[in-house]
Amino acid sequence: MKNYSYIGISLVILIFGILVIPEIIDRIKDTEVVTSNRSNGQEERANATGELEYIMVNNERKQVPPFEFVNQDGDTVSNKDYAGKVYVVEFFFSTCPTICPIMKDNLVQVQEVFAKNEDFGIASFSIDPAHDTPQVLKTYAENKNITHPNWNLLTGEREAIFDLANAGFNIYAGEDENAEGGFAHSGYFALVDREGYIRSRKDQFGNPIIYYRGSVPRKALVEPGQEEPQIDILIADAKKLINDK
Repeated sequence: MKNYSYIGISLVILIFGILVIPEIIDRIKDTEVVTSNRSNGQEERANATGELEYIMVNNERKQVPPFEFVNQDGDTVSNKDYAGKVYVVEFFFSTCPTICPIMKDNLVQVQEVFAKNEDFGIASFSIDPAHDTPQVLKTYAENKNITHPNWNLLTGEREAIFDLANAGFNIYAGEDENAEGGFAHSGYFALVDREGYIRSRKDQFGNPIIYYRGSVPRKALVEPGQEEPQIDILIADAKKLINDK
């Protein structure tokens, strides 16, 4: 009887080796990167050699709609000024007491990575244009050490900005008397390629993550149940789009 037991155990080990070990080898061979998400126990995977995904809406690639606003220098800036550049989009307001300071600190760190790269830019749209005039945004930019020539803090007609956020990017922004500062908005960043399409990497299920979490400090020490930062993967993906000429 013992001999039969040993044979059975050996067969189990052999089958395990045939099924599992090649999978481990394949993951190493394909340079697949796996990062653990401690907040929900899931894994977020990205193939280091894979293409970034397009965001599909009604079977069409999601493209940034035309826009035209005024920046902190009083200059008119449109989507055409970002043509041929890879850029990050956010929606914020200068008096935001909650997530905006974190988002801006993260973007300043992104700015430093691409400080000398003319093919990179950032578009920050104010959702409180009544307060955030070009003069206010100019002072805000100086206080936040915003120096990249392609980083525009944009202001204009409020409904046009709300429409750009909610319909153009599907990143929520709106007036809310119950929110701190009087406005509610998403803490996500959008990544746009040279042709104006919104792009992102895939999650562990092979679906695009769509947006990048900007409201968590880049080097945050994450406790169980908390969201993890995504600034480093945003930087990595922006570099990939810049290099894919």
